[in-house]
Amino acid sequence: MSTSSVGISTSLGVSSPGIGSGLDVTGIISKLMAVESQPITLLSAKEASYQAQITAYGTLSGALSSFQSSLSSLTNASTFQSLSATPADSTIFTASSTPGATLGNYAVSVNALAQAQSLTAAGQTSSTAAIGSGTSTTLTFSFGTITGTASSTGVYPSGTTFTQDPTQATKTVTIDSTNNSLQGIRDAINAAGIGVTASIVNDGSSTPYRLQLTSTTGLTHSMEISVSGDATLSNLLSYDVTKAAGSGQNLTQGLAAQDANLTVNGLAITSPSNTVTDAIPNTTLNLLKTGTTSMSIANSTSGVASAVQSFVNAYNSLNSAISSLTSYDATTKQAGLLNGDVTTMTIQNRLRGVLTQPIPGLANTSFTDLAQLGVSVNQNDGSLQLDMNTLQSAIASNPSDIAGLFASVGKATDSLVSYANSSTNTQPGTYAVTVSQLATQGNDVGNVNLSSGITLTTSNNTLNVTLDGNTQSITLNPGTYTSSQLASLVQSTINGNSSFAGAGSSVAVSINGTSGFMTIQSNKYGSSSNVSVAASGAGTALMGGTGTSTAGVDVAGTINGVAATGSGQFLNGATGTAVDGLQLQIKGGSLGSRGTVSYSQGYASTFNTILSNYLSPNSIISSAQSGINQNITDITNQINAMNQYLTQVQSNYQAQFTNLDVLMGQMQSTQNYLTQQISQMSYTYKNYG
Repeated sequence: MSTSSVGISTSLGVSSPGIGSGLDVTGIISKLMAVESQPITLLSAKEASYQAQITAYGTLSGALSSFQSSLSSLTNASTFQSLSATPADSTIFTASSTPGATLGNYAVSVNALAQAQSLTAAGQTSSTAAIGSGTSTTLTFSFGTITGTASSTGVYPSGTTFTQDPTQATKTVTIDSTNNSLQGIRDAINAAGIGVTASIVNDGSSTPYRLQLTSTTGLTHSMEISVSGDATLSNLLSYDVTKAAGSGQNLTQGLAAQDANLTVNGLAITSPSNTVTDAIPNTTLNLLKTGTTSMSIANSTSGVASAVQSFVNAYNSLNSAISSLTSYDATTKQAGLLNGDVTTMTIQNRLRGVLTQPIPGLANTSFTDLAQLGVSVNQNDGSLQLDMNTLQSAIASNPSDIAGLFASVGKATDSLVSYANSSTNTQPGTYAVTVSQLATQGNDVGNVNLSSGITLTTSNNTLNVTLDGNTQSITLNPGTYTSSQLASLVQSTINGNSSFAGAGSSVAVSINGTSGFMTIQSNKYGSSSNVSVAASGAGTALMGGTGTSTAGVDVAGTINGVAATGSGQFLNGATGTAVDGLQLQIKGGSLGSRGTVSYSQGYASTFNTILSNYLSPNSIISSAQSGINQNITDITNQINAMNQYLTQVQSNYQAQFTNLDVLMGQMQSTQNYLTQQISQMSYTYKNYG
């Protein structure tokens, strides 16, 4: 915060050119006051210098903040672990991989692309004219699998079956007098968001306007459409492949639903989508056409090189800003605003010192300093220089170790213990880990034998579920289900609930092969994980109404010998200790000692911690600014006091010189009188002697 200076008053607004003497009183006082006010001029100049320093500190803080922002992605190890997935023929598919994907070469054959079923209704003469009477009509869409092959005209023969997928809920659309045109039907279906896209095509015939319905890709997304209400709409839109053309099978199929079919290293894989995410772990394939090619997953040298270059550029921008503030030009004898400033020199030396220090806590690595990556310090100006050839060689030799030189990295000796997170409070080091309790998941176990399956009707298909503290009413599709179909139905319906999904909650449902009892288990871990089913409706039919509900528990243990806080599977280091902010995930395993975790902060993370301190409200920059602002306040007070003093001095001068002017005027009058008298006396004497 800065304080504005106070102006100097040098005149009382009184002009006295000399009442009787001709004396320039105003001019004399002005010159005297100019001398008297010289201390204020000096103080004002000093204040301006302080204000410039405040501005310079603001520039310094801005440069530090920009540097910290540039480091945000560089503090994450994943930034330096980017992978490239490269197909030999990218016209067949494109691919991308994330850290965790297995490096290597893959043979991929795309035998069929996923396809959505497309149905076309009979042509109409108008797309806007009303169809039918306008009676409220319900279109019910079911999704599943068709067995059989349609003819070239898009009609399925007798004997074709449709099996509804229990994991996909039935959807409805209402048509009435407000929307019973082709356009209205199209818009109603699209607005319903049921996984079906409606469009109108013009085939150029005498009845050119035809409604087309396209489902989501995948074999199990074939449509069955039942229409209740207006008969004309039923004749137009009913679609049941078990019935004859025109007698229930009233639309024709243009494209059949099918899954994508591919092989990866000879292993057959099917996918309902052309975006395949589960064929290769941490790798996504975007299928474009059928064909065979190879794909290589490797470390992305360009991604790692770009990250290192970003670090060098960010540091050099900060170094340039500080150098400008602390510079001195011997030719012009002009110095930067913070030249010689102790605070700035402390910061500059601290930052430069980081670059020459080894990374504490960094274990089992190929690289220990920046020079091994081709990064060196220019001794003339302190900037960083990058030798790209040296960096590329380092990336080729051991790319996974480069992350440790820049980011926060944790490595556990136990394969079921993993480093999850840290904070600026976490100190580098190697810490022992013990586990006294593993995290568990909440579940509810029923007592009804469902081995033979069950039939759900509208009277027993409502399931009231409390999942992770959130209670929702779930409606299951009526039908007859085997035990495996039932488990799939309950799981997909619960997981499809928007409230549960929005809270990040989901379940896994299974039926015990021996007892036939259903288990609904939360996919979360810890004390916030719980499942309970109310003893009504489907709850009674599926769980018996007296199921056993067990809440999950949090992991418990110690890090560095101090009790840690458990949250789900995560152990959090104790506040105020060396492991403050250290978070470990305990995925399973035994109780007792679980080895050690080595934690290190690379250069980017170390800088981030230091910068957080320098940019905090209690930093040395803030202290320096507070000191300067106090100096400005003191100067302002001095100027105010001196202005008051000068006002009085000027008033005194005004009175004194005004009196002098009057006195000199009187003396001038006396002189004139005496001169006149003497002249008169001389005249008298001369003429009248």
